[in-house]
Amino acid sequence: MTDTIAEPTIAGTDNLHSFDLAVTPLREVNSTLHGPITGEVLITNPAGAHSVAAGVNEPISITIDGHVGYYAAGMNQQATVLIKGNAGTGVAENMMSGTVIVEGNASQSAGATAHGGLLVVKGDAAARAGISMKGVDIVIGGNVGHNSAFMAQAGRMVIRGDAGDGLGDSIYETRLYVRGSVASLGADCIAKPMREEHVKELTELLQAAGFGDDDPGEYTRYGSARTLYHFKVDNASAY
Repeated sequence: MTDTIAEPTIAGTDNLHSFDLAVTPLREVNSTLHGPITGEVLITNPAGAHSVAAGVNEPISITIDGHVGYYAAGMNQQATVLIKGNAGTGVAENMMSGTVIVEGNASQSAGATAHGGLLVVKGDAAARAGISMKGVDIVIGGNVGHNSAFMAQAGRMVIRGDAGDGLGDSIYETRLYVRGSVASLGADCIAKPMREEHVKELTELLQAAGFGDDDPGEYTRYGSARTLYHFKVDNASAY
């Protein structure tokens, strides 16, 4: 299958806004991106700057040509953001909608608290990926670090590689799909059967993220055992 992500097409675009962060201050760039603005955006020389393309709420395509620092594309709404490099802590943090694609690796807390949209990290993600996610879809092309999906409340996370210790600790209703090994599961997280609805869901997520050649049968589903939903006095020492 072919990739299905609609990545920005910069070449030959009439309505193209170009920003060189070696020349233009980031505050000015972000202010412009907050709109109103249409078309496509190319940001060059990010040089690990923090909060690049944060707070965008416009249906535009943004390509960031290089590595970014903390909170890139944070609070994103509507926009498609392609990061052609690695991303620091909290990429797509609190994202509400749209698509964020990281072509390299992501540091810790990727997609933290995000409510909607799709985050794709084509490489690895560090610790606490998807922490407290609230409805976002996250697809990690490689491995994730410890305590990923900690207190994940809603949404779906796909991990094509391995997961570190404490996966899904205190998870609520998020569905986790892991192709590789899991070092250890967190509190109240268990393996669950892959029913037809889950195979369909996983297939659609993989296709949307550009990994449509994966066999869903190679994945294991994990989720909440629902034993922590209500306080039980007999288990008081565990709280």
